[in-house]
Amino acid sequence: MKNSQKYIDKQRLLLSRYKTLIEQAYNFRQTDSALSDISEYKAIKLLHKMNKHKFLIRDLNLLQEH
Repeated sequence: MKNSQKYIDKQRLLLSRYKTLIEQAYNFRQTDSALSDISEYKAIKLLHKMNKHKFLIRDLNLLQEH
């Protein structure tokens, strides 16, 4: 139970960072396309990491149920 809460907290942190990066990418789109691309790339990497965490949380919940 403690481990799954740790993953959930990490997921929230990653989501917050992801939203910040997406907002930066959107704001830079008109002024500096290179910075926009960098922010978007970092956001995509974070999204991938978030999906891994979501998978781990799901597996932990399944294990705890059985």
